[in-house]
Amino acid sequence: MSDIYKPVDWTIQQLVDAVKAGTLTLPDLQRPFVWPATKVRDLMDSLYRGYPVGELMFWNQPGDDNTSSIGIDTKGQSSRQQIVDGQQRITSLFVMVTGQTVIDDDYRKKSIRIAFNPFSERFEVAQPALNRSAEWVSDISKVFSSALVAYEAFVERLAAARTEPLSQDERAQIHRALSRLEALKSVIFKVVELQPTVDKAVVADVFVRINSEGVNLTSADFILTWLSVFWPEGRDELEQFARNARLTADHISELTGTQTQWSPKNHFVAPRPGQLVRVAVAVGQNRGRLQDAYNALRGRDRKTGMAVPERQAEELAKIQRAVPLILNRLNWDEYLRVLTRAGFRSRKMITSETTILYTYALWLLGRTKYQVDITKLRDLMARWFFMSQTTGRYTGSPETRIQQDLDRLDGVGNADGFVRVLENVISTVLTPDFWSIRLPEDFNSSSTSASPAYQAYLAALNILDADLFMLHGKVRDWTDPADTSIKNVEGHHLFPRAYLRDVLGYTDIKKINQVANFAPTDWATNILISDDPPATYWPKLVADRKMTGDVLARQQMFHALPDNWTSMSYEDFLIERRKRMALVVRDGYLRLADPTYQPDIVLPKPPADEEMLEVTLLDLLAAGLVRASDLITPVQADEDIVAEITEDGEILLDDKAFDTPDRAARAVGDETVSGWDYWAVVSPDGLVSLRDLASKLEQV
Repeated sequence: MSDIYKPVDWTIQQLVDAVKAGTLTLPDLQRPFVWPATKVRDLMDSLYRGYPVGELMFWNQPGDDNTSSIGIDTKGQSSRQQIVDGQQRITSLFVMVTGQTVIDDDYRKKSIRIAFNPFSERFEVAQPALNRSAEWVSDISKVFSSALVAYEAFVERLAAARTEPLSQDERAQIHRALSRLEALKSVIFKVVELQPTVDKAVVADVFVRINSEGVNLTSADFILTWLSVFWPEGRDELEQFARNARLTADHISELTGTQTQWSPKNHFVAPRPGQLVRVAVAVGQNRGRLQDAYNALRGRDRKTGMAVPERQAEELAKIQRAVPLILNRLNWDEYLRVLTRAGFRSRKMITSETTILYTYALWLLGRTKYQVDITKLRDLMARWFFMSQTTGRYTGSPETRIQQDLDRLDGVGNADGFVRVLENVISTVLTPDFWSIRLPEDFNSSSTSASPAYQAYLAALNILDADLFMLHGKVRDWTDPADTSIKNVEGHHLFPRAYLRDVLGYTDIKKINQVANFAPTDWATNILISDDPPATYWPKLVADRKMTGDVLARQQMFHALPDNWTSMSYEDFLIERRKRMALVVRDGYLRLADPTYQPDIVLPKPPADEEMLEVTLLDLLAAGLVRASDLITPVQADEDIVAEITEDGEILLDDKAFDTPDRAARAVGDETVSGWDYWAVVSPDGLVSLRDLASKLEQV
């Protein structure tokens, strides 16, 4: 028999009792409980049908502080065995037999209930419909507690729900199924027990080899396993930080019983331990590829394949120096302010958590290794994050990309060199061609939440202090994560969905939901716009919201609205707006680089009176197309405005005469369309626009 392990039989009841007593525990070599309830159900179904469910592996090693129990309420003796392989199955068995709550990988209490039908002998995840059904045992843990009690309760409930009494065959089937279920506590698991003499490094190696054969572990898991063996305190600190990033300080105080003043919880990211490992190896080992970092930690000589303790110690020391920097409260809080400075306000604006973490690694290097002035570093890293998030720098091949960035810093010895390297990367990426060619194409997407370009556009609006679409409130207030209003601000379709579908004939939802067709506004404005085409709702909004002059110009610039956009075809509008949205993003970045930067705001030009060439109202009078005293009103008939054509070819409005249709339109607040399109003559056949009448004159 091997000196490393021996096979031992364990029943399910023995496994559960050992976990409950605390003699079988979970070492930090393992991961949290991550199985979905459906997989727990499938495990029980396999056991019930006698299918094989695999072996387990324990380590016969007295427990230490580096262990954790499975159930929330479990208390007991000192550990004698630790679970090396089989955590998910043992945890599943534990919750099914005892009904206890466990902690999942988000550090939340998790309750899993499995229901059982004694007639069909089916298992299902408990849900309200099954709980109400008299033909289902809503929680099989009651059967494991006492099959007899569960049988009597089930029969009593079923009899009360039926009009006919239960037959003897039915009672026998119920008793047989529940007894068979309870008997599963005697099912034997084959357990491979590693002996107490086995070194921790060997246990870690065994664990890695077992799990690397499946799809369970990543290189980050391997490194966490290694830390669990050689630096358990550091592993625990990473786990604790990751857990606390999901909890408020008050919640931590409640859980630990110790007053806590600070929590790493924030509005951007709740990092997992494996993600923090990425930062640690980048800062400590100057490595981006986690597999390389893991190999370095193992310290194997390339020629002999043997581990070199000195190399192991050296590489571990690098991680040990980096972790306190990563978990430092001041470093973490200062860095998160960089994201806000870059215009990003909440998690929903972030399309890549990896970008947050790798930028944090560079921030830490600049702050600690290169001693960059904090004010200069804030500005630089805000632009770096803006660039990285906008371009998706760390989304395609993130490990390769961060390794390239780290290699660029190789040999740099001071703060100026650090700044110079990063500035050079930014200028190389954000070229004129990027703003004019690539970024407009990046807006060709139908997902606002998954589009880095669109989220960068919103960030730019925050930086530029822009107003919401046709409102006097700020975009930054809408993106404030502290605002929990149910009905607040939403993305409005500039070309409404129903209009595109029912009038223009668009059926492709991806085409309708193009990000270039969205603008942030409040729900009330969205309802007001309804399904009207832009040519209908835009003039009305401009008038109702009193948008004129510089205010209107800022609206059109920040919301990337082309001139005469309401009369454009939808396809032309999308093409042109993508270009203008890219320019807004560019302006946001330029403001980041220079707080005094002001984008050019071009005031909208009033429609030229010469637009109708030589045609005037007098010409229409002379041709008999209109008559003196004819009433005119806006083309949008719901506007309660009436004027009159005089015999001098003027428009009389509120006792004031205007010599052109344009000036009369501007007098009522519409500076967006030509007066020839704004006004229509009231005739027995309905409204006829001045534009149509002028066209008839030109055809004569």
